[in-house]
Amino acid sequence: MDAQLAVQIVEFKSKVMEEELKRLGLKVNHHEENIRFLKSNINAVEEACVDLGIKLGNYHSSVAAVANNDTSAQEAEQRTIRSVLNLDKTAAGIICQLKVRHYQLASKMPLMKDILGFVATLGKVNDDNLSRLLSEYLGMDNMLALVCKTYDGVKGLEKYDKDGVIDKSSGVHGLGRSVGKCLDGRFTVFCLENIRPFSGDVNIDDPQRKLVLHRPRLPGGKSPPGFLDFAVNMIHLDREHLSCLTASGHGLRETLFYSLFSHLQVYKTRTDIQRALPLINDGAVSLDGGILRSNGSFCLGNSKNLEVKFPVSLEVSSLPEAIIEMEEQVKLKNWEKERFLEDMKREEDLLKQVKELYSKQKQELMDYLTQPAVTQTVRGSPTIRSPATPGSNPFGAKPSHMR
Repeated sequence: MDAQLAVQIVEFKSKVMEEELKRLGLKVNHHEENIRFLKSNINAVEEACVDLGIKLGNYHSSVAAVANNDTSAQEAEQRTIRSVLNLDKTAAGIICQLKVRHYQLASKMPLMKDILGFVATLGKVNDDNLSRLLSEYLGMDNMLALVCKTYDGVKGLEKYDKDGVIDKSSGVHGLGRSVGKCLDGRFTVFCLENIRPFSGDVNIDDPQRKLVLHRPRLPGGKSPPGFLDFAVNMIHLDREHLSCLTASGHGLRETLFYSLFSHLQVYKTRTDIQRALPLINDGAVSLDGGILRSNGSFCLGNSKNLEVKFPVSLEVSSLPEAIIEMEEQVKLKNWEKERFLEDMKREEDLLKQVKELYSKQKQELMDYLTQPAVTQTVRGSPTIRSPATPGSNPFGAKPSHMR
C-alpha cells in the first residue's frame, strides 16, 4: 500500500509539472506564430513600399525638367523664414537660424531631431488676407510656437537646477549660445503627442485629409451668406507635413491646427459674421478684417500687420491627386511597418521569457524524475515520461492513471 501511494504521489506531481510544461510549450508556439505573422505583414508592407517607390520615381523623373519652374511655394516659405530669422532673440529665431545657417551643427544635436518646426511654417494659405487674419487671430506667440513630436522633446528644451532656476547652458538657451544668441523672454511649445486630437472623422478621399465638420445651417438648411469654410480646413499642408503622424496615427490638422482653430468659421465680410452670430460657437473671421473670438469678444479697429504670417501660395496643390495619394500611402505604410516592428520586438521579448521559463520547468521535471528516491519508486512504471521540447506536440495524450 505504501509503495502504491508513493507511485501515485510521484505520478501526480510529475503530471502537474508536465501540464505546466505543456502550457509553456503552447505559449512558445503562440508567440512564434505571432512573430511569423508579423514578419509576413512586414514583408508585405515593404513590397508595397517598393512598388509605390518605383511608380513615384518614374513620375518624378518624367517631370524633373519642369520642376524648377514651380518655385512660388518655396519663395513664400522663404519670406516667412526670413521674418523669423530677424527675431533672433526668440526660440523660433534660434531654432530657425540653426536649421538654415548651421545645418551641419543642427543635424548632430539630438534635441533638434524632435522639433518639427514652428507654427508659421507648418501650413500655407491661398489668400493674403486670410494669411494676415489667421496670423493675427493666433497672435505672435502662437505663430512662433515651437512644435515638438514628443514630450521628451519638450523636456529637452529647458533644464532647471535644484532651485528651479533655468540652466542657460542647456536646451534652447544652450542652442542660442552655440550661435551667439541669447534667448529673451518666454516661448510657447506644442507637443503633438499630448494634444487631444479631433474626435470626428477625416475625409480620407481628400488629398489634404480635411476634417469632416458640419457646416452652419440656417433653418431652411442653407449655409449663411458669406460663409466660406472652417479655418482648420483652409490651411494647406505640403507633402512633408501632411504625412507627419503621431504614434497614434493623427496628422497635424487633427492635432496642432485643430487645437489652434477648433471650429473657427471664415466669412467674406463683417456683416456676414453679424448675420450668422447665432450659428457661431468657436469664433469667426472675415476677409475684410473682422475677428470674433470664441469668448464672444469682437476685435475692432485697424488690423495688425504681423511680422510673421502663414506663407501664401496660390499653387497649393501642384501634383496630381494620384501622386499625392501614393506619397501619402508610402508614409502610412512606413508608419504601419514601425507599428509591426514594435509588436514583433514585444513578441520576441515575450518569447524569450517564455522559453526561459520552459527550460527552467523542463530542468526541474528532469531533476525531479532523476532523484534516487523517485527513480526507485517509478522504476517499471509506464506512466512517467521524459519531457520533450516545444513544437513537437509531446502532450497530445494524457498519462493514464495507475491501477
